[in-house]
Amino acid sequence: MYLTIPAGSLELESHLREPENEPEGGLILCHPHPVYGGTMDNRVIYRAAKVAARAGFAALRFNFRGVGKSTGQYDQGLGEKGDVAAALNWMEGRYPGKPLAVLGYSFGAWVGLQVGCLDPRVRAVAGIGLPLDLYNFDFLVDYPNPSLYIFGTQDEFCSPMNLVNLIRRLPFASKVHRIQGADHFFSEQVEEVEDLIEQFFRGLFPDQAMS
Repeated sequence: MYLTIPAGSLELESHLREPENEPEGGLILCHPHPVYGGTMDNRVIYRAAKVAARAGFAALRFNFRGVGKSTGQYDQGLGEKGDVAAALNWMEGRYPGKPLAVLGYSFGAWVGLQVGCLDPRVRAVAGIGLPLDLYNFDFLVDYPNPSLYIFGTQDEFCSPMNLVNLIRRLPFASKVHRIQGADHFFSEQVEEVEDLIEQFFRGLFPDQAMS
């Protein structure tokens, strides 16, 4: 269902997809760069939400400020962190006591995972197409909870050197998958991305499934 969530003085256009049964948790999905056409209807984000719901999560896609019907304007990733926090607050209010998770793609991974890694309510994160050549992702090395990172071997915004440097410093709970031949947009490999996401989130919080 489509809805609007508050983010301070702003309003964020959003879409919530709920699983058939009681959700195991809530997932916030953060889209690619707004300046280059990124929206919550991005193919990767849309399909990630679909499989996350299939895996038992309530999945909230939203447009960053200034995108689509969301009010405000692009803020270099600073105000967008507030958008992520607002989405987490909304999900906590709708599903009190449920663990939360954050998934981001490209720019959305940089913004969303920064917030998620510092929020104690967030018990897992997932990043797709992390643009390591453009942004600093060192904050991931201190995140102890389950995490999934998906890269394409032909990603034009992630050099092999930067990827190796990150992987060697990630904690034990991190899972890294490199999809052979995939570029930054996963043009021909979106089904493989879907499978990895569903596998990661299915049964992620077994204590919730028993409640």
